[in-house]
Amino acid sequence: MVLDLLASHSSVRDYEDVTLSRETVERLVSAGQHAASSHFVQAYSVIHVTDPAKREALAELSKNPKQFLTAGAALVFCMDFRRLTAAAGLQNEEIVYSNAEALVVGVTDTALFAQNVAVAAESEGYGICYIGGVRNAPEEISEVLGLPEGVAPLYGMTIGVPKFRNEVKPRLPVASILHENEYNSEKYEEQLPEYDRTMNDYYLNRGSNRKDATWSGDMAAFLKEPRRMHLKEFLAKQGFRFE
Repeated sequence: MVLDLLASHSSVRDYEDVTLSRETVERLVSAGQHAASSHFVQAYSVIHVTDPAKREALAELSKNPKQFLTAGAALVFCMDFRRLTAAAGLQNEEIVYSNAEALVVGVTDTALFAQNVAVAAESEGYGICYIGGVRNAPEEISEVLGLPEGVAPLYGMTIGVPKFRNEVKPRLPVASILHENEYNSEKYEEQLPEYDRTMNDYYLNRGSNRKDATWSGDMAAFLKEPRRMHLKEFLAKQGFRFE
């Protein structure tokens, strides 16, 4: 069942030495294209990186060598308004994508597309892992991949045959995520400590990389300072100026 497939997701970081064929990648990307798209703008592209030198560069720039160098396929998902600019040019028109709404549309479209690719891959028995490290060096990676103005890399994804699968991380309880009619902050006082106990038990007993940690502790440490402050300047260079 689809629900069982979705609930079984875990990131895969160790792959067998099996390269995905171009036909397989195209099939997965085609499935990804059937995701919902705001006003059908389809503001995304994906770069299938097969050149060994470019993979090496991605591995170094993203600080994810194990992922990019061993996976069966390496993809970089991009927000893309270049193609929309070309489409408007056919009508002798110009488009505006420097506003905040266009940024939200592009990021959302790309995320929905990428997640469809991920689910399609997992439905065929492959493992996947998103690589947010692409945003560590977006300008340099754009140069490696020849990305023009109007295109910005958002994240990578590795796909391959898993050597093994990690345990599924316990998610927040549905009651913490689902609100009825209006937002309710009060419930977190009870639910978050309980979830911390669940995650601490998971971290202490999982098969690898055990640690004594909680979700709220990890999130506080992760979010207490701004991260990747270079992104705003890079996005502005690519035409996304938050106007």
